[in-house]
Amino acid sequence: MTDINFIRSISNLNKNNLSTPVIRNKEFDVNSTFKDILNEKSKKVEVSFSKHANERIEERNIGIDENVTNRLNEAVCQAKDKGLKNVLVMIDNSAFIVSTVNNKVITAVNSNELKENVFTNIDGAVIK
Repeated sequence: MTDINFIRSISNLNKNNLSTPVIRNKEFDVNSTFKDILNEKSKKVEVSFSKHANERIEERNIGIDENVTNRLNEAVCQAKDKGLKNVLVMIDNSAFIVSTVNNKVITAVNSNELKENVFTNIDGAVIK
């Protein structure tokens, strides 16, 4: 049979030693809202280019400058907001297939290659 005094002593120990844990977040202010933190994290999205995408960009003479990169970053943020994972991003006369899971451009197509092309395995499209 269990000793009731032993159980009471354990109960009292737990009651006396309870303290509120202090959570320290070094990265964000304690007064930040969830939306503020989410916006801050999403601003840091920068796409990278896969080896395949780099080869296609080079062989198809697709110009990638800071403007295009910024528009790709914006498109990825928009697609993530909608819950999309694999997205067709149209910028000027070029198309990019982008994975929003790892922020990576998978392939790129120029205007000459766009004609009569079928894009599969995409969740949506963003036109910039």
